[in-house]
Amino acid sequence: MSKRSRRAAGASSADPDSPAAVAAALLAPLGLTPGPLTTLQTLWAGYGSISSFTAVDGSGGKHPLILKLVAPPDGSSSDEGHRRKMLSYAVEQHFYAAVVPALNLPPEVGVARVLATSADGAVATVLEDLRQRYPVAGEHRGELSERQVDAALLWLARFHSASRGYGRGKLAAFVRPPLVETEEKKEVWLNGGYTYLATRMSEFASLQRGRGEWRVLAEVDGAGNSPASLAALFLEPRGRAFESLIHGDVKSENLFASAAGDRVAFFDFQYVGLGLGVCDLAKLFTCSVPLGLLVEDKRREKRRGMGKGEEALLRKYLEYNGSAYDWDEFTRHWETALVDWCRFQASWGWWGNTDWLQSRVREILADGGWRRWVEGQASAGISAAAQ
Repeated sequence: MSKRSRRAAGASSADPDSPAAVAAALLAPLGLTPGPLTTLQTLWAGYGSISSFTAVDGSGGKHPLILKLVAPPDGSSSDEGHRRKMLSYAVEQHFYAAVVPALNLPPEVGVARVLATSADGAVATVLEDLRQRYPVAGEHRGELSERQVDAALLWLARFHSASRGYGRGKLAAFVRPPLVETEEKKEVWLNGGYTYLATRMSEFASLQRGRGEWRVLAEVDGAGNSPASLAALFLEPRGRAFESLIHGDVKSENLFASAAGDRVAFFDFQYVGLGLGVCDLAKLFTCSVPLGLLVEDKRREKRRGMGKGEEALLRKYLEYNGSAYDWDEFTRHWETALVDWCRFQASWGWWGNTDWLQSRVREILADGGWRRWVEGQASAGISAAAQ
């Protein structure tokens, strides 16, 4: 373990880079004194740590808090992966500190309140400990209960609604892909999520060279278009009325629930950015929704249309969203998100309700209606929808 990694894991407070010292420095102006820190987890590839602790104010009041401290290991390369990580941590800090206060989120959208952030170039953020209000943690790659699924739909619908139109007129200020972005910006990702095609071209090239079933997503027609490229083109944010902020990594592991299960709070906003809300739903449905809530018959099917359970969940989302989203238009957007998500899983690895996902995308591609619609969107000039 490198010297920097040991610091991130929790060296003594005498070390100015230790979590304890960073917490003390950030909270001193607020009149708060942190107690001992407990490391909850280390960040991916040793890039820092997440710690919990209780701070005490001048009146003896106690405040359960979380410190997320980014401390890259010594010798970290400057490749695409490193660049993506560092941009994502800066995006998350900006989201908590600047975006959340500006959105005026409704109470159904649980998000941790930020107390302090670093101001010296380091990425350190002190947040409230969500477990005080939402004591039930989502299981690791697990399934949510039916009530928790409803609460997650409510959270997503209200979050998307509250942030609709957030990026209009200022897209140039948003963070672009890691190998393209050359500036230090204070905004969220231009394209929310970590799976979009522009940042996964090496995996896409492997899909093109492969011989498996899902090579079909990469096969080009006479115009040079593939199902995957058409889906990616449509999903690319450009200031359209139905775009909003999306969480970007929606799964049960990234939420806490109330004891009753009727409210949730999401965290891990490293990939928050602009997009279509259906992209958040595609990952939620695949990775965390019990299969029985999506289909009536759990037996494997080669091709599957939209089942009653899937439709009911989508309509509930629209009800919670409160928008005038036309159902037929929404359905095409939903199909596009499924095609795009299937492309990522096919080139990266399958997990979750993959039989359901694959059977749905087979049906979408075989029907032909979606392909004609998305080609029509492209030929009409998708950017015109932003006017």
